[in-house]
Amino acid sequence: MISLKTSKELHLMRQGGRIGAEVLDELIEMVRPGLTTLEIEKKAEELLSKNNTQPAFKNYSPDSSNKKYPAALCVSVNDELVHGIPSKRILADGDIITLDLGVYYKGYYTDMAKTIGVGEISNRDKKLITVTREALITAIENLKDRIRLGDISFLIQKIIEDQGFSVIRDCVGHGIGKEIHEEPSVPNFGKPGTGILLKSGMTLAIEPMASAGSPNVKVKDDGWTITTADRSQSAHFEDTIAIEKNGYQVLTALIKP
Repeated sequence: MISLKTSKELHLMRQGGRIGAEVLDELIEMVRPGLTTLEIEKKAEELLSKNNTQPAFKNYSPDSSNKKYPAALCVSVNDELVHGIPSKRILADGDIITLDLGVYYKGYYTDMAKTIGVGEISNRDKKLITVTREALITAIENLKDRIRLGDISFLIQKIIEDQGFSVIRDCVGHGIGKEIHEEPSVPNFGKPGTGILLKSGMTLAIEPMASAGSPNVKVKDDGWTITTADRSQSAHFEDTIAIEKNGYQVLTALIKP
């Protein structure tokens, strides 16, 4: 069931989203060669605690199993697409890194992610990052009440594939609010004029994911980290968005509404 948020609920999500966006920007600023991904994780926990928010991902379990995510932040490097676990891995010049942060604030979740380069990166990686970010921005700018979800998914797919990259189909965006993952699923591929009608009050985590090679993915032995099957570079951007009567509102402030 898809929940429509009230103005009070949106206000709380906006507050949590803005805190999360500020934390994510501060984490992005500290990324450099020689830093470990665990150091970024420790800073994330410190900043979330300082802002009286809780990490959405830590101890998260996708089902009733005992498999719980062990960190506040997902840190994915190079071919790692999502859910990379922070570790003693040292970042090197030329890496690309995705920081994915979920925040729980006063009963509501928001979710956001950015991919950036570490030091000097290749032109191909710069293009991959730029195109994936552009797919998110274009999707957001076309959101409005009564548009079909397939129209948004198609825009993401077209922008990524037209530039020679692959859309990841096994990982999708999602509704968000009182739960970190709610209905509906938001694929990064689709056909115009298909899918559910988006309505004012819906809140969505839209997250284009692209690879420089194969669209196929696999899961590492840690049970969490999803990588491209052919070890090609990957990029991922995400924002939490509210649908409004006349457009949209970005709750996590990657771009301004």
